[in-house]
Amino acid sequence: MSDKVQNAPAGTRGTRCVAIVGPQGSGKTTLTEAMLFAAGAIPAKGNVAQATTASDASPEARARHMSTELTPLHFSFMGDDWVVLDCPGAVDLLQDSHHGMLMADTVVIVVDPHPERMLSLGPVFSFLDEHKVPHMLFINKMDRFHGSVRELIASAQRQSSRPLVLRHVPISDGPHINGYVDVVAERAYHYKFDKPSTRIPIADASPRDLGDARRALLERLSDFDDALLEKLLEDITPDTKEVYRQLTKDLQEDLIVPVLIGAAEHENGVRRLLKVLRHEVPGPEVTAKRLQIPDGKLVAQVLRITYAPHVGKLSVLRVWHGTLKDGEMLAGQRVSNLQEGAEPKLGKARLSSAGVGAVAALSKLDAGAVGTILTETGAQAPKAAATPPVSLYTLAIAASNRKDDVKLGDALRKLAEEDPSLTLHQMPDTGELLFSGQGEMHLLLAIERLRRKFDLDVQTHKPQVAYRETIRRGTTHHARFKRQSGGHGQFADIKVEISPLPRGGGITFTDSIVGGVVPRNFIPAVEAGMRDNTARGPLGFPVVDVNVRLIDGQYHSVDSSDQAFRTAGRMAMTEGLPHCEPVLLEPVYEVTLYVPDAFTSKVQRAVTQRRAQILGFNARSGWDGWEEVRVHMPEAEMQDLILDIRSNSQGTGTYEAVFSHYQELQGRDADKVVQHRKTQQTAAHA
Repeated sequence: MSDKVQNAPAGTRGTRCVAIVGPQGSGKTTLTEAMLFAAGAIPAKGNVAQATTASDASPEARARHMSTELTPLHFSFMGDDWVVLDCPGAVDLLQDSHHGMLMADTVVIVVDPHPERMLSLGPVFSFLDEHKVPHMLFINKMDRFHGSVRELIASAQRQSSRPLVLRHVPISDGPHINGYVDVVAERAYHYKFDKPSTRIPIADASPRDLGDARRALLERLSDFDDALLEKLLEDITPDTKEVYRQLTKDLQEDLIVPVLIGAAEHENGVRRLLKVLRHEVPGPEVTAKRLQIPDGKLVAQVLRITYAPHVGKLSVLRVWHGTLKDGEMLAGQRVSNLQEGAEPKLGKARLSSAGVGAVAALSKLDAGAVGTILTETGAQAPKAAATPPVSLYTLAIAASNRKDDVKLGDALRKLAEEDPSLTLHQMPDTGELLFSGQGEMHLLLAIERLRRKFDLDVQTHKPQVAYRETIRRGTTHHARFKRQSGGHGQFADIKVEISPLPRGGGITFTDSIVGGVVPRNFIPAVEAGMRDNTARGPLGFPVVDVNVRLIDGQYHSVDSSDQAFRTAGRMAMTEGLPHCEPVLLEPVYEVTLYVPDAFTSKVQRAVTQRRAQILGFNARSGWDGWEEVRVHMPEAEMQDLILDIRSNSQGTGTYEAVFSHYQELQGRDADKVVQHRKTQQTAAHA
C-alpha cells in the first residue's frame, strides 16, 4: 500500500469496516458496545445479560444473551466513518462470521486471557491466514488476569502462522492489572473504571517487560524490512514514526498480528484500539483488490441476506466502487428504499446514499447468494469466497400441519439463502426431509426463525439410518401363482435359485431357461416382480447383494400373462428370502476427526465408545499442534457426534465423513433395529 493511502487525512478513505470475532463468551459484543459508546454513536452502553445491546437485537439473540447473526453497526471516530460487524462467536454459527471476516478491511479477534482458551483461535487464524485478511488480537478481560502475558502470547502463537507482536505491556498494582505501556510510543496509561485511561509518567509504571517486548517487536518487524534490520544490527534506535509505518505496512499486508490488551466491560483499552484502527487499517480500495473486485462505475457485494417479517427479503451490501442511491441501477434493477444494515433498524433507518466502503441494505433485490458481486448491469460469483462447511448435525423435519408442506419447503430455502451452511436433502428411501447444519443450537435457531419469520410450526426427529439387509446362504424356491375367477384366469409357475453376492454386488437377475418352459417375453416380468420385493426384505429393509436365477417354470397358453409372472416373481422373493439367513447391514462411514493434540486421547475414547474402529493418526497439515484421527464409524452412532467431539475439545474439534461400506450388524443391536422397524411398519398400517 502506498504512503498516500496509509497517511490519507481523516474522512478521505471511504467507510472502513472492522469485523469483531472470537470465541463465545470472550466479550465481542461488549467490545462492540464499548467502541460505539466511545465514538459517541450510542448515549449509553447496553448490557448483554440484560439484552440491551445495540447489536444483539433479534429475539433469538436476546433470549440466549449471545450473538446469533452478523450485525453491521455504523459510527464515526475522529472524522472517519466506520462499520463494525459484530460476528457470532458460537462455533455453530461461524459461516456468518466467515462472510464478515472476508469482506472486512481488518478483523479484531477477541479472546479471554487464559492460555487454554487460545486453542479456540486455531480455526479463526487459519481462515484469516488462508484468505490473507489483516487481523489483530485483543486480549479482553485483563482486569481478571493474574498470570503471565508471555505465556498467553506463546499459547496464541502456536495457533497462528503469522508472528504475534505485543503492542501493550500491562502494568499492575499488586495482583491486579491497572494499566499498560504502549511498546512503540513508550507511554504509560492508567485504567479508569468506565472512563478513558489517563496518561501517567512511565517511571511510575516501571513495567519489567517493556525492554524485552520492544526488542521482540522490532526484531519481528525487521524480518520484513532490511533497513530496519540494519539499524538493529548497528544498535541504532529506529525513529518512532518509522516503527509505526512498518507496523501499518505489515498489518495491511497480513504479515504480523498486533496484540493489544484491555477490559471492554470497563472501557479499558477501547479508545487505544480505536486509534490503532484509525491509523493502521487499510481502506476499502485495498480490500477490494484483495477480493479481486472488478472495476466499475458502481460495484457492490452481498454481505448478508435476511428475511424480515412484513418487510421481505433484505440484501445487505458493501459498496466497493461508486455511490449507491435510490434510483440507481444495480444488477439490472432500479433500487429504492436504501437502509442501514443493522438488525434493530431493518426497514426503519433510511439512507440518502452509501459511498465507497459503506454497508447498506436494499429490500426485494434479486441479487443472488451471499458473496455475489453486483454491477449496474448484472451479477457475478466472487473470486474469493467463504466455502460453506460440511454438515455436522441433521434432523428430519416436517410441517406440523401437512397443508404447510409447500410453505415449509419455501421457508427452508429462504433460511438456507440467509445461511448457506444450512442444507436440505430429501431421502429417497424414507421420504424424510433432512435439515442439516453445524450443530444442535444451529438447527434450533433456524427452527425458531421458521416460527417467527414464516409463522410455521414444525416437528423434528432423529433421521432414520439407511440400514440394508442381505443373505448369508442361498436357496432354491418354487413359486406358483394360479387364480381362476371366470373367463381368463391367471397362471405362472417359476423356480428360482437365490444366492448371495459379494458386498456391493447389488441386485442381479439371470436366467437359464431352455426349451421355452417360460416364454422369453415373460422373463422380464419375473425380474420386475423380483425387484418389486427387494424394496423390503424379511427384516423390513431394502435387500442388497443378491442374485436371482430363473431356472425352470411352466406357463399356460391362455391364462399366463406378464402380470401373473410378475406376481410369481414377487412371491418367490417373499417366500424364499426368509430361508436364506437374512442379516442386517449397517452403513459405515470413514470419519476424519480434527482436534488439538491436547485432546486427541479424550476424543479417541469418546469415539471408541461409539463403536468406532481407529484407522490411524496424522499431524493435521498446516495446523501446528493439531491432529487428524481417521476412524470407521457406523452411521447410527453419528447423530450427535459433533456434540461429543466439541465437549471433549473445548469446542474446537470438528470432523468430515464420507460413506465407506456396509457391514453386518448382529446381536442385541440388530434385534433392537429390527423390532423398531416392525413397530414403525405396524403403526404405519394401523
